[in-house]
Amino acid sequence: MTIPLQARGVTLGYDTTVVAENLSVDIPDGRFTVIIGPNACGKSTLLSALSRLTRPRAGQVLLDGADIHALDTRTVARRLGLLPQGSVAPHGISVLDLISRGRFAHQGLLRRWSEDDRKATRYAMEATGVTHLAQRNVDELSGGQRQRVWLAMVLAQQTPLVLLDEPTTYLDLSHQLDTLRLCRSLVQNEGKTLVAVLHDLNQAARYADHVIALNEGRVIATGSPEEVVTSEIVRSVFNVDALVIPDPVTGRPLIVPTEKELPARG
Repeated sequence: MTIPLQARGVTLGYDTTVVAENLSVDIPDGRFTVIIGPNACGKSTLLSALSRLTRPRAGQVLLDGADIHALDTRTVARRLGLLPQGSVAPHGISVLDLISRGRFAHQGLLRRWSEDDRKATRYAMEATGVTHLAQRNVDELSGGQRQRVWLAMVLAQQTPLVLLDEPTTYLDLSHQLDTLRLCRSLVQNEGKTLVAVLHDLNQAARYADHVIALNEGRVIATGSPEEVVTSEIVRSVFNVDALVIPDPVTGRPLIVPTEKELPARG
């Protein structure tokens, strides 16, 4: 199996806090990988390192076998797109202008806006359902609308690798499902490689091809949803007792937490 993106023995952290030590993961080519785990376990930190946004204190992140920090910025931007958490748009920018910025990696000093750029931008807006918002200011949008606009900007880059940090944040259930179906379609129909951080285990189990379960900066399990989403792993990673049964629609794992009685109040 081809591995376009890898972390090899990385140590990750912020300031004096170490989040993970000697962490290694492989992102398989042409698959939808979802990273799961409890809050503050290192999911977003790992995604930040994989995207070159932060540099590991030790170890390497490899993009197509090369140290990602040894590659120039434009080369990385043509290979890898990132939707981080908490993106902030310049004040007063329109939706169309923001999404168009996803094309910057394809433009040089002498190359102006092209028909390919127009097609890529139009496709990204249609795929995320924001075409009707094109002339609106990003400042005026709801949180869910802004999230879809940022996703459109990433898709406009047309990179073979796409990394998404909690892409369903702020979205209602209908748009969450639309986004995850889009992720699956990008993999199945366009051959892209996707990595996403998700909090909803049932959504991860339903849509992912490959799951990485993290806890306390360590990989607890990695593999298919059937291999990773089990009662034992849910208990060890999330400290939750649950039944894992076949989803009646997809046959994928479906997590049903068991009830615990609250302690009696004195």
